[in-house]
Amino acid sequence: MNRIYLDHAATSPMHPEVVSTFSEALGTVYGNPSSIHGTGRAARKALDDARKLLADSIHADDTEIIFTSGGTEADNLAVFGTAAKKSGKHIITTVIEHHAVLHACEKLEREGYDITYLAVDENGQVQAEDVKNALRDDTILVSVMLGNNEVGTIQPVAEIGELLKGTGITFHTDAVQAYGVLPIDVEKLNVDLLSVSAHKLNGPKGVGFLYQRKGIAVSPLLYGGEQERKRRAGTENVPAISAFAKAAEISLSTMEEKTAAYEHYKTIFKSALNQQGIDYKENGSNQLPHILNLSIPGIEIESFLVNLDLAGISASSGSACTAGSIDPSHVLVAMYGEQAAEIRNSIRFSFGFGLAPEDIEQAAAKTAQISQRLALK
Repeated sequence: MNRIYLDHAATSPMHPEVVSTFSEALGTVYGNPSSIHGTGRAARKALDDARKLLADSIHADDTEIIFTSGGTEADNLAVFGTAAKKSGKHIITTVIEHHAVLHACEKLEREGYDITYLAVDENGQVQAEDVKNALRDDTILVSVMLGNNEVGTIQPVAEIGELLKGTGITFHTDAVQAYGVLPIDVEKLNVDLLSVSAHKLNGPKGVGFLYQRKGIAVSPLLYGGEQERKRRAGTENVPAISAFAKAAEISLSTMEEKTAAYEHYKTIFKSALNQQGIDYKENGSNQLPHILNLSIPGIEIESFLVNLDLAGISASSGSACTAGSIDPSHVLVAMYGEQAAEIRNSIRFSFGFGLAPEDIEQAAAKTAQISQRLALK
């Protein structure tokens, strides 16, 4: 059976050129970048080259990039690192953030911090005016994701950044889902901290970075050596970082082409459902191009995902699976309420490298067939 992978928002397959870069670096760039001999200097050059490319990709300076083990660590460093450096006890975030931000904020809440969790509208979008109204004299951090990983809604980050300018409040955005899909300029976004992970854009797992604007104070989470300008201890994973840079290079150079392809895939998918008379609603608006989240009345998501899997389609509810059951999506609950049908009948399809229009046509046809079959039960 030809399996069709439509869960690129969860993780993505490594691009063949990235695999090649990774494999070559594993065998040849084995030195410690902190060593002063030739082998170490070769590793340092590979590290510096990757750092420069990744910094340029968001219009930052290479000294503003801190390599991490991925998006979770980058988010944690932004939240905990800011809290440890500032004297205020108030943080503003949204109810639809990734759990790497939400759970970090919940831990700080247990330690005496006051967290404001901003609501979103039915499209999954927070309002900049709500951020403004929530600001207090003791606010130290605002964290709003750039693009939501479940429904794809793009948040008004630049607008929020503009209203925070000159306030002294640190502004963080989780750009894990948006990086490589949307053009990102940290100056235009007016952000101080920005999180990225490699495995969302056909790079290796276990590597990411946090952009830290010059002059913004963040306390390290790890203590040991003086790597990453004393901001993140531990010998850098040079092969993975080199592969990350290669993935970013490919992703950024093909962004317009990918965007057009993904929008076409959405059209194909929805047209196929329309032709079969499938009743559905698209969740979210102003979305990332690669995410299509659909509510299909009459289905239960757990059995729907199992049937899709048996049909060779890898998709997701956009929520975490725990002990064989699917927890309600905190994003859909925030959009529609705890009793809404959407939290029980919504599915996320997400597109990426390796797909072709015929794959989407086939996946949509099987989705329609399963929808009709399950709706009859």
